[in-house]
Parts: sequence; structure tokens; C-alpha cells
Amino acid sequence: MATRIRLQRQGKKRRPYYHIVVADERAKRDGRYIERLGFYNPNTDPATIEVDFNRAVYWVGTGAQPSDTARAILSYKGVLLKDHLNRGVKKGALTQEQADAKLEKWLEEKAGKIEAKKSKLAKSEEDATKARLARESEVNEARAKEILKKNSELAAEAAAAVEADGSEATAEATTEGSEEAAVAEAPVAETTTEEAAPAPEAKTEDAPEAKTEEAPKAEEAKTEEAPKAEAKVEETPAAETKEEAPKAEAKTEETKEEAKEEEAKSE
Repeated sequence: MATRIRLQRQGKKRRPYYHIVVADERAKRDGRYIERLGFYNPNTDPATIEVDFNRAVYWVGTGAQPSDTARAILSYKGVLLKDHLNRGVKKGALTQEQADAKLEKWLEEKAGKIEAKKSKLAKSEEDATKARLARESEVNEARAKEILKKNSELAAEAAAAVEADGSEATAEATTEGSEEAAVAEAPVAETTTEEAAPAPEAKTEDAPEAKTEEAPKAEEAKTEEAPKAEAKVEETPAAETKEEAPKAEAKTEETKEEAKEEEAKSE
């Protein structure tokens, strides 16, 4: 029966990990297997590989053919090197101690490379985190500056508003003070006007007296003129009566003559 060392897929979608198994080459990929030698997880960096070293050397020595990925994994862990050294010991090319020394030296070098890679990856990750934190700090500082600027602007606006309110309050206070002063000055002005008012009253008192003195004189003059006018009126009727008397006499004479004529006619 031909056997193969291959990977058997496990895990979730897009998050796979693999079992390293020894199975019949006629079996399905995820079907029955003879023995599980370890596992391989490519989701970590570096990849996690666990292999039963002695059992892997045994199966490789018995003729199990590894797949390409399984061969790379076994080479990475030193299984193929151990198999090569074992064949050299069987041929007599070297002793077992020399083979073990070479294997130990190779494993130490491989472990050093792995540790160097891990440290490099850790350092790069640390540098990446530092750069990310530096960028975040820069962003935070810029944001803090913007917030400080906005707060200063708001504080300036608030101070300006307070100053404006204060100026308005002072203006109102001054206007109220001026109104109160005007109200306080108004009685003083009234008293001054009251004190100044009697002088015109005196004048007005003098004026009626002068008018009253003039008024009798005017009345006397009018009364003196009135009899003269009455005399004129009396003179005018007398003249009229004198003129009307001859007219009346003439009329009476005419009436007498007419009466005589009528008597004459009747006779």
C-alpha cells in the first residue's frame, strides 16, 4: 500500500488550519488517515508548525511520499535532514555522533533564524504601533488646538457680549441718572420761574390801573361828543319840519281850490 504524507483541511471558511497526516494515497483529502503527525496553522506570523519529529522520520524512512506543502514543512522542521543523515550513517559515510552534531547545529541555526524573524516581526509591529500612536497623537493635538481655538473664540465672543451688555447697562444707568437729574432740576426751574413771575404781574397790575385811568378819560370824551351829536340830531328834525310845513300848506290850499271847483261845477 502506497502511503502519502499530506495536509487535511480543518477550520472555518477563510480561516483554515491543517492536520499533517499519513494516509493511503487512494483516500480522499479529508477522508480516513493512518496517523496524524502534527498540525500547520498559516493564520499566524510566522506560521505555527507542530510535528512529531521521530514519527515523521520513521514514515519518511519507510517510503511515505510527502506532498509539496508537506515536504516544505518537513524540511523546515529538519525531518528530511535527519533522514539524509541516517542514510549516510547506514552507508558508513559518517558516524551517528557526527550526524547528531550536524543535526543539533542545524537546529540551533534554524531556531536562531526563527527567533530573529520573530523579533523582527515584533519590532516592526512595535514600530507600526508607535507610528500609529504618533499619528493619533498628532491628530489629537490638532483636534485639541482646534477645540482650544474654538473655545478661545467663544470666550472672546462671550467677553464681547458681556462688554456690550455692560456698556448698555452703563448707558441705561447714565440715561436714568440724567433723567433723575432732569427731574431734580425741574422743581428748581419751576421755583425760579415762580420767583420771576411776580414782576410781570406787577406790570399787569400797573397796566390795569393805567387802562382804567385812561378809560374814564375816554368815556368822558365820548360823553362830551355824544350831546353834540344829539344836538345835531335835534337840529336836523327842526330843519326838516320847517321845510315840510310850506309843502303841507300848499297841499291844503290845493285841496281847498279843488273843493271850490267841485262846488262850482255842481251849481
